[in-house]
Amino acid sequence: MTSERDSVLHSWCVQSEWRAPTIVGGQGARLRDDAGREYLDMSSLAECSNLGHQHPHIVAAIRAQAERLCFVTSAWGAQPRAELAGMLLEKSGFDGGRVFFTLGGADANEHAVKFARQARGLPHGKVITRDRSYHGASYAAMALSGDSRTRLQVDPENFDVLHVPPPYAYRCPFGSDSDGQCGERAAAAVADAIDRHGADDVAAVMMEPNAGTNGIVAPDNYWPLLRELTRERGIPLIADEVMSGFGRCGEWFAWQRHGDQAKPDLMTLAKGLTGAHLPLGAVVVSAGIASALEHQMLYTGLTYCGHPLSCAAGVAALQTYENEKLIERSRALGARMLASLRRMQSRHPVIGDVRGGHGLFAVVELVSDRASRTPLTPWPQMAPPLKALLHEALEQGVSFAARGNLILLAPPLVIEENELDDALSLLDRLIGGMTGAQMGDVEREPA
Repeated sequence: MTSERDSVLHSWCVQSEWRAPTIVGGQGARLRDDAGREYLDMSSLAECSNLGHQHPHIVAAIRAQAERLCFVTSAWGAQPRAELAGMLLEKSGFDGGRVFFTLGGADANEHAVKFARQARGLPHGKVITRDRSYHGASYAAMALSGDSRTRLQVDPENFDVLHVPPPYAYRCPFGSDSDGQCGERAAAAVADAIDRHGADDVAAVMMEPNAGTNGIVAPDNYWPLLRELTRERGIPLIADEVMSGFGRCGEWFAWQRHGDQAKPDLMTLAKGLTGAHLPLGAVVVSAGIASALEHQMLYTGLTYCGHPLSCAAGVAALQTYENEKLIERSRALGARMLASLRRMQSRHPVIGDVRGGHGLFAVVELVSDRASRTPLTPWPQMAPPLKALLHEALEQGVSFAARGNLILLAPPLVIEENELDDALSLLDRLIGGMTGAQMGDVEREPA
């Protein structure tokens, strides 16, 4: 039998370095490999398995739908597609809006831009996004992203994309001395970009409302200010909720923490939409955008958009979030996790900053010097001590995610309290060991 290492191209890794276990099963927040070892999943894999692994209600829904109808294109109606669209419109409060289903997050983001441009009558209208953001890895999504890893692969200007500095309060690009001031100045940078290019030439602003794999948690005032300035200028605001949606940030959708007045014009979804049990993305559009598109030809399509099996999984996922009160649970456990991480910060000088996404999402930023906030390694390199930490944690049965000098914590919303506490205790011990000879390796890392 051909090994996976020799036959598959794996994403976001050097192929010769890929050495992952083969996963054959899972339950709750745990995964099981072909050797019978279990791993506690502290990242929801790619921040998408919000409901854990093999949730019985979703598995049953997929099985039942497969018995009735596996597939029909969106040229035909499908009951789970209509049901899921109605649920999304209801949960988001997008009364009179519509839903376009995609296969995942990147194509949802591309379609959101396409819809905003068509609704505005600006096929080449500028789209404003921010540095240190991630919207996907297809070419257009890479152009939308402010991701240093893919910067050389695509020219944003060719896609009519403009980048502005991020609301990164810990390392504020505007030299701010408080989170609130950084949020104000980051929002003002968006307003300046719109005004500089002219509102009649800007098709949309696309931003992550809260959590993202870039490791930035925006100051509380950022999204409301962004919504206010885009509304004043008549510019559609697109919320990329691919990662932050479905309880990850303590609400159905992260923008809802700021109230209905902070509602975007378009919203993109994926990941937690089915709890990753099947691939599915979506673009939810407001009544205003839907009305503008109502009598126009929609020149787009994906063969599998609104796939009945995936939509049935989505319906079951939304039922599960609600029935098991997982949105509320995320807020409670997220506060518990954040408090634990801040206690770690007080003990370990290598932890420069701890920031939380108001639910089961938190970022631990590692530094070589806390006073100067010098990062453990230049972004987005990963230091040997952090690689060693991840390896040792996996050896002890816990899977953490990291990027650059950041540890990203995003466990399934169904994780048991004792499992969360055990994982955080292990992280505490391992971070405490990042001293001496290990930290000396950082100094020898190339810049």
